[in-house]
Amino acid sequence: MISLLFAMDRNQVIGANNDLPWHLPNDLKFFKEKTTGNTIIMGRKTFDSIGRALPNRRNVVLSRQEVELPEGVELIRDIKTILDWNEQNPKEEYFVIGGGELFTQILPYADRMYITLIDEEFTGDIYFPPFEMAEWRETSKVKGEKNENNPYDYYFIQYDRM
Repeated sequence: MISLLFAMDRNQVIGANNDLPWHLPNDLKFFKEKTTGNTIIMGRKTFDSIGRALPNRRNVVLSRQEVELPEGVELIRDIKTILDWNEQNPKEEYFVIGGGELFTQILPYADRMYITLIDEEFTGDIYFPPFEMAEWRETSKVKGEKNENNPYDYYFIQYDRM
């Protein structure tokens, strides 16, 4: 199963200057809970913004360029590799975690989206690509806890392709 996992604001902003434009610890906790023990797939810029391999996950970077990656991080060259993995192991969940260009390429093949929707507007330069809501069914929506450390209204929403 190919799943997209990301946070976005009301205007589908997902990044600013190769970083997140918000600080939301509960979203990071959600990310960790979902991806631990699974494969995470990201573009090179997303990997650069994280700066390291995330522990207890299979870390995969998609890049057309020759890049120097730390031990334990796999390099793939195109989304066909992801599609092949998914076909060979359909019960495994592959988490695509960004960035914008990779989301645009893989969205037509995605089976599920985990979206942390932040009910605010942020300035950003990376957006999640437009998608047809008619192709997706909301299967879960949970309001996140707003508090001193998580100062925005936000929702954890799961969509499954119909």
